[in-house]
Amino acid sequence: MRATIARPLAALLCMLAAVTTAAAVPTFDAVKRDFRSSDVAVLDRHGELLQRVRIDPTVRRGQWIDLDAVSPALRTAMVLSEDKRFYEHSGVDWRAASSAAWGNLWNTKTRGASTITMQLAGLLDDDLRRASGGRSFSQKVGQTVAAAQLERSWRKDQVLEAYLNTVPFRGEIVGIDALSRTLFGKAPHGLDAREAAVAAALVRAPNAKPAVVAQRACEVLRVMEPERSKSDCEAMDMFASAALQKRAFDSNEGIAPHLARRVLREREKDEISTTLRAPLQRFALASLQRHLRELRGRHVEDGALVVLDNANGDVLAWVGSSGVLSQAAEVDGVTAQRQPGSTLKPLLYAEALAERRLTAASLLDDSSAQINTAGGLYIPQNYDRQFKGPVSVRTALAASLNVPAVRTLVMVSPAAFARQLRAAGVPLKQSGDYYGYSLALGSAEVSLLALTNGYRTLANGGRFGETRVVAGLSPSLPSPSGGRSKTEEMQVVRAVDAGAAFIVGDILSDANARARTFGLDSILSTRFWTAVKTGTSKDMRDNWALGWSERYTVGVWVGNASGAPMWDVSGTSGAAPVWAEVMRFLHANEPSRAPTPPTGLVRTHVTFGSGNDGGLLEAARDEWFLQGTEQAEFALDSVPGKSQRDGASARITSPSNGTIIALDPDIPPNRQRVRFESGAGDRAGLRWQIDGNPFARGASAQWLPWPGRHAIQLVDAAGAIQDEIKLEVRGAGVVSPAPKR
Repeated sequence: MRATIARPLAALLCMLAAVTTAAAVPTFDAVKRDFRSSDVAVLDRHGELLQRVRIDPTVRRGQWIDLDAVSPALRTAMVLSEDKRFYEHSGVDWRAASSAAWGNLWNTKTRGASTITMQLAGLLDDDLRRASGGRSFSQKVGQTVAAAQLERSWRKDQVLEAYLNTVPFRGEIVGIDALSRTLFGKAPHGLDAREAAVAAALVRAPNAKPAVVAQRACEVLRVMEPERSKSDCEAMDMFASAALQKRAFDSNEGIAPHLARRVLREREKDEISTTLRAPLQRFALASLQRHLRELRGRHVEDGALVVLDNANGDVLAWVGSSGVLSQAAEVDGVTAQRQPGSTLKPLLYAEALAERRLTAASLLDDSSAQINTAGGLYIPQNYDRQFKGPVSVRTALAASLNVPAVRTLVMVSPAAFARQLRAAGVPLKQSGDYYGYSLALGSAEVSLLALTNGYRTLANGGRFGETRVVAGLSPSLPSPSGGRSKTEEMQVVRAVDAGAAFIVGDILSDANARARTFGLDSILSTRFWTAVKTGTSKDMRDNWALGWSERYTVGVWVGNASGAPMWDVSGTSGAAPVWAEVMRFLHANEPSRAPTPPTGLVRTHVTFGSGNDGGLLEAARDEWFLQGTEQAEFALDSVPGKSQRDGASARITSPSNGTIIALDPDIPPNRQRVRFESGAGDRAGLRWQIDGNPFARGASAQWLPWPGRHAIQLVDAAGAIQDEIKLEVRGAGVVSPAPKR
């Protein structure tokens, strides 16, 4: 009787298929091309996963998996469970269809008649997709026609491959890749018979209870492996329950979340290959987190790090935050704008050298300076609040002395320095004049990425080139406004004089020159050639270490994303240890040699004269000069900014009359001094008076200011007033001492 029903049923369906005009089915290549994972995999340069980012919150789809990358057990389980005669029919299993019709006629329980091909047709065409109440008669007819068309244009292996990648399993899970990684924590090629049976069971009953899934999986497993014992099925109950309790893999798992977000804005693909090195990225993140844990007692929780390849601008590591240690882990410290402190000084001195205003051996006066500006008197201080007297440019830069840097900016001008920074890839938000002379000490805001690339400019002999994070694309840098990057052909342009860049690098690699501030055995010293500079912004809000080797440039920032100040974190205790660790990792098996001097440089033996104490200002040495600027001897009379004392009259040379002194609220009042200078040389008997009260003796003096208007007098040995000025101190200061009686 079944045969008599099957024949007219088949004839009816064939007739319907003939008269139904169905839309052309898509090609296999089109389906595969249009497949979109719910996650984007961000890969390193060798294809290793860096970060997985979810972009579709409605479903969980993994990558498209080729059929030969699916375990044989899974392929067998799916066919046995869903379509036993898959390899025999042409899209429709008429025997199963007649069996289903017979069962419906007599209201008996029977398996479904939809083949794998028919199910795939319903998955590919929204008009044929199954609704909550089941498919309508017309949908079933359309599904049948579409299945027949698929079988005519697709191979069986293509049908099965597309089905495995698009079939819904449980909850939001779609496709075998998402299922395998979610429930079993492995790729589809690694699924065994038990896991394959559970996967097949979920197709029939996606949201069934674990016990139902286990029972169905056991039935599939028995068909797959008849030799299985009853106890194996009993164990399946526990196995299925454990698998179904697992949660989806973390949609943002990985080690480069900030970089991933950046490249996702530029590329729309399931996989994005970047220029990063995964082993280096892991080490850099671990090093930063380990060091920040050591600094937690000093109110530090955030940090960032970037490593660049000097030759081509490839970003090799991008650590945007300290991750779990931070309360603002989403903030990308690589692109965030921060005050760089002293780390702008190398580019400042490079400009002064290029303009031939200074040489590496030129003497600068590291003493109290008061510079008149439109906003009042600017009084720079050194990090340790101490002054070293006359020092060479080499010492001033390597030891990171502030006052000589400000004197240098006075020569160069803030506007010219801002132009130099922009040319080197470090653009400022405002003009140089907006920041004034404090720009020498890093009062502007820059990003770690831009500043590190600026140092890479120095590493490349003054040639600026853009950075690159996506493999295969031309290098690009974020725009100053933070908008989307422009991808252009790589351009390398001359931004810094080659000779000046070499001399700055030579200074920053000189451990002896930095010894005055950092000591001879500091964390900045490496066993291979490196040039490095640290910096700390105002009130210890930001700490930096940037430097380069023969092949790499590394930049590290440490601080708090909130802008809160750190507690007693110096240049060598903050970012520098991380910088040194990463450099050692990079050069564990790779040498770093000093650069070759470019043409136009001259090496000359220089000597220095005596200081006020009778000792040599600095030891004799060989020094690099731009050709035409070489000089063999340097003495006090060549110190810019230092008063000429011989034959000078007893006049107050600094500060000038009418000066307004604004006390810095971020520096303790008792650490701020105003220096009084006269042009009287060693003239005996000179005294200073403040508001008529004796204050100090000698040609110069330092005064602890207090708010108010004051009269400053220079008096000779006979008590006669030689000169007088008036000044005003604004801001909170120390209490004026009571005059002695």
